[in-house]
Amino acid sequence: MGFRSGVYANIVFMLLALSAISSISADLNPYYYGKSCPGALPTIKRVVEAAVAQEQRMGASLLRLHFHDCFVDGCDGSILLDPSSTIDSEKNALPNNNSARGFNVIDRIKSEVDKVCGGPVVSCADILTVAARDSVVALGGPSWVVPLGRRDSRTANRAGANSNLPPPFADLPALIDSFKKQGLDERDLVALSGGHTIGFAQCANFKDHIYNESNIDPVFARNRQATCPRSGGDSKLAPLDPNPANFNTDYFAALTKRRGLLHSDQALFGSGASTSDLVKKYSADRDLFYSDFGNSMIKMGNIKPLTGNQGEIRRNCRRVNSR
Repeated sequence: MGFRSGVYANIVFMLLALSAISSISADLNPYYYGKSCPGALPTIKRVVEAAVAQEQRMGASLLRLHFHDCFVDGCDGSILLDPSSTIDSEKNALPNNNSARGFNVIDRIKSEVDKVCGGPVVSCADILTVAARDSVVALGGPSWVVPLGRRDSRTANRAGANSNLPPPFADLPALIDSFKKQGLDERDLVALSGGHTIGFAQCANFKDHIYNESNIDPVFARNRQATCPRSGGDSKLAPLDPNPANFNTDYFAALTKRRGLLHSDQALFGSGASTSDLVKKYSADRDLFYSDFGNSMIKMGNIKPLTGNQGEIRRNCRRVNSR
């Protein structure tokens, strides 16, 4: 893609994102910190870029943190809370335990943002939402306009994390139902699944797929078996797509070849899958995927936000404020 076409595509993405924003809650807006802390967003971007430059995998980790936050009682920063006598931490939920990562980067962002703002002005929920966007951009993906003004929860929901986050072995009907419960449709499901174009998965999450299932390219399965043994090795990592440090359409191209790493990935494409056509379209049209991904990220980022006098602005993203 040439320079002019790339610039044009970015303009289209931004216009589509602004269009999507017009349909969300009036309590959130992209300029929420425009007067109270104009340096907040550049600071988040700077710290995220440094973290991703140090470890490219961190971009996928921060994106995943945002997804796992929003699917449990909304985008309220609850996933960031450490366990305590009053907090049944979502970090200990099955989908997050020994898996969710990037908390130290969020701590670093919070510290730097509070310095720039002169105190706790920006919520941890907003920091996580913006960090997810900036992580995608740092790995070559699209940008979108992030509505702001979320506040932080004073509770966590470990049981909700166990029940609301779709597992890696989910079939398509279960995935559709999981997203529908969050107000997201099939197009959002496929677009947001495209976030798996970056990052890695643990062997335990795809072992059954590569050893016991038929909807997988046998050569790909054997390649993955080389580093993921049938017994043991559960924490060994494999890339979710062929180029896990670049945000692109390779994930969808892999699905059309039956090379999805997770069962839940490959469930999007195959005989009888209602999402197969969209997977094909995204594999062939980067601009379409990028614009849909940005719009779906905006929708997901606005699941049940706490606003106004709800919640709080945490001084430490790991703990609720003392009263």
